[in-house]
Amino acid sequence: MAAEDLPSEFDVVILGTGLAESVVAAACSRVGQRVLHVDRRSYYAANWASFTFNALLTWIQEHKAESLSEEVQDRSSLVEEGEELIYLSGSDSASISNLQVFCYISEEAEEEEEPPNTTEEEEAGAAGEDAAKEPSETESAGSKEEETGEAAEGDEQAAQEQGEEPEADQPQPSAPPSQSEPTRKKISYTQLEKEGRRFNIDLVSKLMYSRGSLVDLLIKSNVSRYAEFKNVTRILTYRHGSVEQVPCSRADVFASRQLSVVEKRKLMRFLTSCVEETEEHQAYNGRPFLEFLREQQLGDNLQHFLLHSIAMVTEDTLTEVGLASTRHFLRCLGRYGNTPFLFPVYGLGEIPQCFCRMSAVFGGIYCLRHSVSCLIVDKDSNRCKAVIDSRGQRISCSHFVVEDGFVGADRQVTTPTRFLSRAVLITDASVLPGDSEQQVSLVTVPPTDGRPAVNMVELSPSTMTCIPGTCEFTCCVSVCPSAENRPAVLWCLYFNMADGSGVEPEGHDLPSNVYVCSGPDGALGHEHAIKQAESIFLKILPEEEFCPPAPNPEDIIYDGENTSPTSTGEEEGLTAAGGEGEEKQQEQQEEETSLQPEE
Repeated sequence: MAAEDLPSEFDVVILGTGLAESVVAAACSRVGQRVLHVDRRSYYAANWASFTFNALLTWIQEHKAESLSEEVQDRSSLVEEGEELIYLSGSDSASISNLQVFCYISEEAEEEEEPPNTTEEEEAGAAGEDAAKEPSETESAGSKEEETGEAAEGDEQAAQEQGEEPEADQPQPSAPPSQSEPTRKKISYTQLEKEGRRFNIDLVSKLMYSRGSLVDLLIKSNVSRYAEFKNVTRILTYRHGSVEQVPCSRADVFASRQLSVVEKRKLMRFLTSCVEETEEHQAYNGRPFLEFLREQQLGDNLQHFLLHSIAMVTEDTLTEVGLASTRHFLRCLGRYGNTPFLFPVYGLGEIPQCFCRMSAVFGGIYCLRHSVSCLIVDKDSNRCKAVIDSRGQRISCSHFVVEDGFVGADRQVTTPTRFLSRAVLITDASVLPGDSEQQVSLVTVPPTDGRPAVNMVELSPSTMTCIPGTCEFTCCVSVCPSAENRPAVLWCLYFNMADGSGVEPEGHDLPSNVYVCSGPDGALGHEHAIKQAESIFLKILPEEEFCPPAPNPEDIIYDGENTSPTSTGEEEGLTAAGGEGEEKQQEQQEEETSLQPEE
């Protein structure tokens, strides 16, 4: 809707289209609230967004450019007696800092020549030399982050995996297939830009627990119909200089080659005992989880898998916390695949957009490149009674929800902001090539040399997030497998992002009906954002159900002259909005997961 057409009164006005804000918008619209949802950006999802490669380059340039102080316009003429103004920040640039970009490939594609005398060892050595440049560049990025004085927290990384390449693009090996691997197709920077629209690069690296709050909400509200999902097919870990697959399901345990028969029995016995809390477990409360694992007579292999890849905790984590994480992992196993995790096709930025679509279906009004410049507060009640948008229009509202980056510095808490150190890397292969080129993997890297643990999500082109022959990583520290045939880094981006878990919504000096949503946190799942959205909704409408199931289009009864079932066509348009055409959707139909309630 054009900004000049905006109504002058709403029940809820929301600034920012991050995940928490989008869920609040959908929940409020679903129960009949009049919702205005605006964002000063030109894209949805804020710091949860997914970008094409070209759009990511634009986003980098915008954040690297020196932010010019915007002139604050005087809105006092719109203020009535007994009211006061609270000005909001015009930019959230403080949430992203220390951007650095590195490119390790040539601008143009090199002429491919057939070297008949080139051996496999020479090819592996060349690939190793190309990839060896990456750690030094990463260390320089890390040193610059330390100069900022902010503590970089360990975050998740997303790494995208190698997809299928046409047979015509693979040179024929000079030796038998058992002795030689196909040469990787060389990719130029020009090709990355040319095919940039086929990338969907996430700013955050997260996964969806199959029994987590986000998946439960998607099913309950029927928002899952707006998206498609892929199973995470394997969990990998970095140990002793190599990448190994973690056995997590019963089939994985008995098929594992890393474990002996005795270790397999011990692991299965331990996982079975963890399903329910026992008195023996309670006896270890307050003691380190690693100590508990050692006293269970589990070897180093099992301790590593359980600590870093199943519970995903540190050695100092308390036993009750480690066991709770292990139980959550086990509960999520087997619901949609052999791992506990799902990933949305076309990237994580689809999830906030799905909730925005639901809000729009139930009457929510959306305006991008539009913002709220200030709040009008009643002095007597200390409640926000209206907002003034960027065009100077006064809009009355009962509640106002805002992204924390738009709250003025004078209204924010004084506690220092914690930052997560993230990175996006595009490589030419998977960290652990396998029989299938459509793997979706979680890679866990334990803490080393005082550095925090790292989680990477490796995606294949089947998730519609990268082009065939490339992989994409989002990382937080410089940890890379030191194997001869490790993937070569083609392009990478390093940056710091404010940790959303460090924001205290209750600590802002704001009116009682103004609610602050934080950005992405450092956890692997989405629990923090969903709980925050539900908490805000219940403060606004304490007697309403949070995101009740949407009715089926066939059950909708229309009033007035419009009696035709138009909702079916609208739903089809929304379902196809995240895709690139019916052909690609049909190709992925067999592998993609449909979220349905359990019987």
